[in-house]
Amino acid sequence: MLLILAEWLSDYHSGFRVFQYLTMRSILGALTALFIAFLVGPTMIRRLTFHKIGQAVRDDGPETHFKKAGTPTMGGTLILVAIGISTLLWADLSNKYVWVVLLVTLLTGVVGFIDDYKKVALQDPKGLSAGKKYLGQSVIALGAAVFLFYTAASPAETTLYIPFFKDISIQLGWLFIPLTYLVIVGTSNAVNLTDGLDGLAIMPTVLVAGALGVFAYLSGNVQFAEYLSIPNIRGAGELVVFSGAIVGAGLGFLWFNAYPAMVFMGDVGALALGAALGILAVLVRQELVLVIMGGVFVMETVSVIMQVASFKLTGKRIFRMAPIHHHFELKGWPEPRIIVRFWIITFILVLVGLSTLKIR
Repeated sequence: MLLILAEWLSDYHSGFRVFQYLTMRSILGALTALFIAFLVGPTMIRRLTFHKIGQAVRDDGPETHFKKAGTPTMGGTLILVAIGISTLLWADLSNKYVWVVLLVTLLTGVVGFIDDYKKVALQDPKGLSAGKKYLGQSVIALGAAVFLFYTAASPAETTLYIPFFKDISIQLGWLFIPLTYLVIVGTSNAVNLTDGLDGLAIMPTVLVAGALGVFAYLSGNVQFAEYLSIPNIRGAGELVVFSGAIVGAGLGFLWFNAYPAMVFMGDVGALALGAALGILAVLVRQELVLVIMGGVFVMETVSVIMQVASFKLTGKRIFRMAPIHHHFELKGWPEPRIIVRFWIITFILVLVGLSTLKIR
């Protein structure tokens, strides 16, 4: 939106041309989202508290969580508002990828919002049934996958690239659709499972989103893509603005979500942010790199799968409690220690993911 204004004003003063640079607009996008979060956050927390939109705590969970009961939740709405406004202001709205990431993120957020609203506002402990939630996610993911497949302008847009190997890639054809579906839905649920401690999910999301923004910028530039032997996706560079908005909104939310949290993001934030990371990875053709950088999300998900499978098959549990961050809590680790160590692990994995740009 502001890009159009800047282009018009640049005819009268050359200084406005600086807003045409992706790097500048990504920085402004991050700062705008951060400012919105800081501005709206306190009011939103007061409103949620006034309407008693508070978090319910599992009876079988760690005892340290009992004191968190009643903490305002659905704070992910703040993140989505900040991301949406910032992206609409600073991104090129004629770019199809911008609309794809926005719609996937916001629509998945709607699914999470309905689930949260039924749980905390309507006092329905079941919330949105697992089947309906999964159906909503599936419709959104399949819609995006089919659209991207049939509007692909080059073979690179539907090719699976193997990290660390320059000449190994797989042309997916129609298999692009189920892969995209799995990446979006899987990442959405993985982030949701990780969102169990104060600030645990949001910082890894910020780190991974920032790294995917680097991939987007490089993939959208012909010279950089050729030099680094990564797929050149025309128009993907504009996604760096969206990535910047996630970083800004995420850090703004962390201001209120850091231990001890003043507000939780709820499913409205966790499901949406996971879907955002998934669709970003798909668009820049770095699905496998996402698995590396999002290793904490993968670990949390695998721990749940292992726990359920073990209990059903043998009647025994592998972990004291799943997801795995609760296992460490029950072992006596203080919550802040778990959170910061998971952040450090994510930082290391993001560096490993970025190293795939040169190690080929």
